[in-house]
Amino acid sequence: MPVSIVVGGQFGSEGKGKVALEVVRYHSRSPVTVVRVGGPNSGHTAYDRNGKKWTLRQMPAASVDKNVDVVFPAGSYIDPELLFEEIAALDYPLDRIRISKFARVITSEHRDWEDKAGITKTIGSTGSGVGAAVLAAVARESKNLSLSSPSAGKTELLAPLVADVADLMDAKLSRNERLIVEGTQGFGLSLLDGGFWPQATARNTTAAGALAEAGLSPRMVDDVTLVVRSYPIRVAGESGPLENELTWEEVGRRTGKTGLEEFTTVTKKLRRVGEFEPKLVRRAISVNRPDRVVLNHMDYVGEQHEMNQSSSPVSEFLGRITPQIGPIHWLGFSPTTVVENVSCSQRMAGGMRQ
Repeated sequence: MPVSIVVGGQFGSEGKGKVALEVVRYHSRSPVTVVRVGGPNSGHTAYDRNGKKWTLRQMPAASVDKNVDVVFPAGSYIDPELLFEEIAALDYPLDRIRISKFARVITSEHRDWEDKAGITKTIGSTGSGVGAAVLAAVARESKNLSLSSPSAGKTELLAPLVADVADLMDAKLSRNERLIVEGTQGFGLSLLDGGFWPQATARNTTAAGALAEAGLSPRMVDDVTLVVRSYPIRVAGESGPLENELTWEEVGRRTGKTGLEEFTTVTKKLRRVGEFEPKLVRRAISVNRPDRVVLNHMDYVGEQHEMNQSSSPVSEFLGRITPQIGPIHWLGFSPTTVVENVSCSQRMAGGMRQ
C-alpha cells in the first residue's frame, strides 16, 4: 500500500510543501513519484538540498531535489505557460514529468471570467482561473455557460508530456514504488466540508478529495499526514472568518521577533493571522484521520531547544493545545526542517505508519 498523502488542516500555507519534501527524502532510497493535484491558485515553498528556496505554484514543492517522477493526474488544473516557466527555472528533466490527457487546462478566458465575476474581492480568491476552470469542466460545454474546458490531451503545448498516467501509476504501485500525493490549500477552504462556504476554494481539499483527484484507490493508502501551523492565516480581503484574529505586530511581540509579516504567493497581499483554533483542527483530524500531525511555524512560539523545558513557551503552547486536538508528532521550527516531538514519537517505519 505505497501511497502517502499530505494535506493541510487550516486555511492553507501550513507548510505542506516542506513536509511533502521531507516524506520524499525519507523514501528516496527507492523510486518515488510525486502526484500534484489541484491547480496553481496557491504557492508551495520548499528548500532544495543546496539550501535554495523555491516557491512553486504548479510543480510540486516535493520535487525541488529533482530526483522524483512528477505526475499531474486527471484531477489537476494546469496553466501551461506557468508550468513550463517553473520547469525551466528548476531545469527539471522533461522525461520525468507526465500529465493525464484528462487534466484540464487553465486559460486567460478563465482568469478574465474570475476578474469580471469579482470573486477576488467577494471571497478573497487569488483569481488564478482555477475556479473558473473547475466550473467549466463541471458545466460540460453547456450552451448557457460561455467557458471552454480544454483538456491537456488536446493542448499542443502539453503534447510531449501527455501520457496514460493511470497505467503509469498502476505499474509503479505493482512494483511497490512510493507515490506521494501533494495536496493543496487547507481543510478550512474545502468546498464540501470546510464549513466556510462561500469563502472556500473550488475543490475538496481533504485527503479523500486529493486521492479522488489523483485517481488512486483508497486501498493503496498507508500514510496520511495533516499539516497545521501555530498561528493560522487567511488571505487578505473578505476571505472569510478567522477566529480571534491578531495583528502580525502582536505575534511578533509575543515571540520577541520583528518582521514576521507574511504575504500571499499569488497576489502579494498581507495575510491575515489569528490564534490557533482547536475546533477547526479537530474537524480536520476527524475527516482526514491522519497517521501524524505536523505543527509548523513553531518559531513563532519559541525555540527548538525549549521543547523539553517544562515552563518554556513551546511546552506551554503544546500543553495547551494537545489536550484539545490530540497528539502532535512532528514540529517545524524553521522553513527547512521538521523534528520529532520527543513526547509523542512516531518514527517512519514500514511505509511510515506505526
